[in-house]
Amino acid sequence: MADKKPTLLIVEDDEGLQAQLKWAYDDFEVVIVGDRHAAIAALRSEMPAVVTLDLGLPPDPDGTSEGFAVLDAIMELKPDTKVIVASGHGARESALQAIERGAYDFYQKPVDIEALGLIVRRAFNLHAIEQENRRLLASAGEDKTVLGRLITGAPEMVKVARTIERVASTSVSVMLLGASGTGKELLAQGLHDASDRASGPFVAINCAAIPENLLESELFGHEKGAFTGAVKTTEGKIESANGGTLFLDEVGDIPLPLQVKLLRFLQERTIERIGGRKQIAVNTRIVCATHQNLESMIGEGTFREDLFYRLAEIVVRIPNLAERHGDAILLAKAFLKRFSAEMNPAVTGFASDALSSIDGHDWPGNVRELENRVKRAVIMADGKLVHAEDLDFDGGEEEEDADVLNLKAAREEADRRVIRHALARSEGNISSTAKLLGISRPTLYDLLKQYDLQT
Repeated sequence: MADKKPTLLIVEDDEGLQAQLKWAYDDFEVVIVGDRHAAIAALRSEMPAVVTLDLGLPPDPDGTSEGFAVLDAIMELKPDTKVIVASGHGARESALQAIERGAYDFYQKPVDIEALGLIVRRAFNLHAIEQENRRLLASAGEDKTVLGRLITGAPEMVKVARTIERVASTSVSVMLLGASGTGKELLAQGLHDASDRASGPFVAINCAAIPENLLESELFGHEKGAFTGAVKTTEGKIESANGGTLFLDEVGDIPLPLQVKLLRFLQERTIERIGGRKQIAVNTRIVCATHQNLESMIGEGTFREDLFYRLAEIVVRIPNLAERHGDAILLAKAFLKRFSAEMNPAVTGFASDALSSIDGHDWPGNVRELENRVKRAVIMADGKLVHAEDLDFDGGEEEEDADVLNLKAAREEADRRVIRHALARSEGNISSTAKLLGISRPTLYDLLKQYDLQT
């Protein structure tokens, strides 16, 4: 098993290039396919760590639609795969879109075999390191952090972190989309820390938490005497973040007149304080976030389309906690460790009923709800272990469900829970999950589809 060559999947429809690539990678077990359906079948059967993908595939060899469809399928079925995308079609636009959708790297045709080989080998090395980290996490129960402070073991969030790491060192604007409590500010801080602006300030402002009549002053500052109460000249947040990053949370709450002024700053990189008469040059990177549907707001005329495209060159969608298999327990343990040290050192861990409740809860309030429940539990716990009742889980939800579920539905719910547990333990790896469950991979795929579970 240790001597088995790692599998490289090449998705390429040019037969001449197929032969050239296969010859170039004799240290890998090379599998070559030429269209979308064959690529997805090979992904399921071979479980490759690395894929090279030509975006121009039949029946759209002159476009990118088929290639992006393959990329989306790979990210859905096996998001830890390192996908290296090739295209001669609109290189920059395709590169940004590929990275946004989860690609590991990008290169432009014509293919430089030696350069591509370096990218492929680097991808295999990184995949092996990440796989080892996941194994260590599973065996030792230690926290896994990405982007410096973000704790996760879920492929869904690793994909998000990987995207942020790749765009951090560029100048593109980034918009984080996610529900309240999913960790948008932590991700923005991680982006700043991974950028070449890390030595500069990181300034965060929640646009929804500041009254509309004060928001302009908060962002742009004001001169002494500009309005009643302006007893001294004050820098705004944009100016305070000069040389660093300004995180605008809930950017959809910025009123239209202020959107115009923000757009002007993004275009000219200068600001004018309220009551001021001179333009001040400011070198601040803007990263923004919202839980709102800005496309709908554009249609309703409440958000400027030109500002949206200035702010959202790369859009990163953050999954809810319920979609991040295994993360609820991982985060709960990290929160317990922190809060017990601060407030109740006698508490050392979770009882089994607490772990079951954490794993089975839907977490509508996401990470923030989990953090608050664990903090409460540490305070309320009487002994060494936190129980479900300390988390304000008393089993009532499960008992209520039991009253209304028939036997078939109860069995399906049990199947879902067991499959979710196995997926979490195997970090979303289909082969490992199937082995844990004692079933074949095709059977597992059927169950995942039947129960609408994502890997």
